[in-house]
Amino acid sequence: MNHELIMPVEMSIKEKKKLSKGKVLQAVVFSRCTMIEVESSLNENYYLIYYKNTLVYGEKVDKVIKNSFIDKIRKMGMVFHSDHPFLSAIIPSETATIPNKNKLFSQLQNQYSLQEVAYIATTLDSFFTKKQLTNVIYKIFYHYRRNGNYMQAFQIIKILNNFDPDLNSAREIKNSLEFYSYMEFYKSSALSAIHQKDPLYVEWYCFKNRFQPDEGKMLVDLLKQQDSCLDIVILWMEKIQNGSNVTSVETYTNMALPFTSMENWIVTLDYLHINPFQALPQTKTMIDNMLLEERYETAALYLLNFLNALPETYEEILHTLWGHLDTTFIADHLDTFLVVIQQLVLKEGEEQSEQRLLQLIGKLLETYDLKEVHDKLLPIQPSAPHSPVFQKINRMLTLLDDPDQMMELGQYYAEFKRYDDAIECFSWEMELYPDDPTPVSQLSKMYQNKGMVKEAFAYHQIYASLK
Repeated sequence: MNHELIMPVEMSIKEKKKLSKGKVLQAVVFSRCTMIEVESSLNENYYLIYYKNTLVYGEKVDKVIKNSFIDKIRKMGMVFHSDHPFLSAIIPSETATIPNKNKLFSQLQNQYSLQEVAYIATTLDSFFTKKQLTNVIYKIFYHYRRNGNYMQAFQIIKILNNFDPDLNSAREIKNSLEFYSYMEFYKSSALSAIHQKDPLYVEWYCFKNRFQPDEGKMLVDLLKQQDSCLDIVILWMEKIQNGSNVTSVETYTNMALPFTSMENWIVTLDYLHINPFQALPQTKTMIDNMLLEERYETAALYLLNFLNALPETYEEILHTLWGHLDTTFIADHLDTFLVVIQQLVLKEGEEQSEQRLLQLIGKLLETYDLKEVHDKLLPIQPSAPHSPVFQKINRMLTLLDDPDQMMELGQYYAEFKRYDDAIECFSWEMELYPDDPTPVSQLSKMYQNKGMVKEAFAYHQIYASLK
């Protein structure tokens, strides 16, 4: 994956009159809920809980409690760390306004069913005490039982029992004779039948057991019924990362594009070890447009990881990139770019390629010594055995340790615009042959090329006197 194409995801958090800005460290998706962890500019960690992509609540948390909802879903949910290119698509909004804590549950009852409020309460144990949340869920339970809605009451007590299995009162109510028939219904009925009565539970159960074939298939079917394309795409990505065969890339691309750009989706496929340029024909149009806009480096960054596995239709694109990319970029990505140089551009007699190669070697010599540059380019030399540029670099290597050949070596360095190295060679030659005007003349030229007028003039004076 090319990390140069991944930008950090930032968020703003409004809390009362305080505004904090920070970087998203991770997002975790778990059955209708998403947890987002944000590190503020003051190194404070905020945790935000969303239900159906709507912010429920969040706070600064110094330490995540063991076995809390946040702790559990980090192990059971679908995790997107800061280096995941699809992370930005998971974030519902760039700004999170945290609601009033004291009025939270009364506001939730205006937005969601009471069963959903009970479920949401179980996700907030990093911000409220377990007793506070238990009281909220118990109130909903008694409300249903008082009104004779025993099925709904049993659903609530199941939520409470899952939330706190050690709570004796909830376990006793769940196992009481009063709710025996409902407990048997959940034990003996098929998931499709339970779904008719309790869709929230079935979706939660299927998500928790999504790696089982039947539950995984049912979860996808449920999400399709809700048009939850984003969750379907996330499930598909998780399966790919867990080793499943890559299927239906175009189908999932169409689902993903409402939530992210094609550029970002290409990087996501790269993250999943899928070649987007083989799987999606429309990616070529995107690269062509980048070239028309002269965004050569950006286009190259998208292609770098797939240079040895591109369709034949990309040959012209690669020629264009070789002709327009700055040599600094090519030098920085040389190990990857070697395949392009080897297969496409080093055609004997091609003057433009020779000139580009000359520039590239000059750029590499800024960072590496002569032998390192020679070794880096060694794999592509067989592709152009008669290249004058390669002949020069090979010849330079033979001259490197011969003090009697510094004049010739300096001239080669000058061709590669490595003027400091050339000056070193010509200075050595001048010391060996103080009466010879030739190295002095070359020193004057080198300083002139460097823009050092005084030094160039001084050596020119010496040259004139020797001459």
